[in-house]
Amino acid sequence: MNRLVPKHPRAIRWMHWVNVPLLAIMIWSGLLIYWANDTYAIRIGDEILFHFFPTGFYRALDLEHGLAVGMAYHFTFMWFFAINGLCYVLYTFVSGAWRHLLPNRHTPREAWHVVLHDLRLRKEPPPRVKFNGAQRIAYTGVILMGAGSLLTGLAIYKPTQLAWLTGLLGGYTWARAEHFALTIGYVLFCIVHISQVMRAGWNNFRAMVTGYELAPVKERVHA
Repeated sequence: MNRLVPKHPRAIRWMHWVNVPLLAIMIWSGLLIYWANDTYAIRIGDEILFHFFPTGFYRALDLEHGLAVGMAYHFTFMWFFAINGLCYVLYTFVSGAWRHLLPNRHTPREAWHVVLHDLRLRKEPPPRVKFNGAQRIAYTGVILMGAGSLLTGLAIYKPTQLAWLTGLLGGYTWARAEHFALTIGYVLFCIVHISQVMRAGWNNFRAMVTGYELAPVKERVHA
């Protein structure tokens, strides 16, 4: 027998869904900016294996010749992105939700259990908890990535006024590369996150929409 039980509070759900369009706008506008100086590639010696990004990629997504538009959107919505992230962090600490989110000494073992189960190498499912070990690592990691994006973004946005920050991050060139790497990290996180949500099914998705999930109820044994 199953019944609806609360899982995600309203504030967490609001900030989660607000972050979806904000992150999409930040990545889109960032690509418009990057197009003007797309210097990154995967190389072995002098051989380029993959260039970020092929010309067809820009054309397909209409990302060419949009530097001014990209900068306008990026430097506007970065503040909303930062404020939403800050509110999320503050709420988790004030509400005590951080206890379910931050990794602990059991997290590495639990995360490995999740990986083996997802790869069908272990039949026993992970313990039913609010956030398993893999989720704790991933969600804490993406929060740190958000902080990293803000710092590296400010460093390349105001490299003269914030010269101390730019220098701390290794200089303008390194700060820009770090900012780009974090963006790729967001994309990879979203791909894995969405695939895991699809794999988990409607019950998991409903919890982030309504705040409730169906959970089995243990029947009482009467003497």
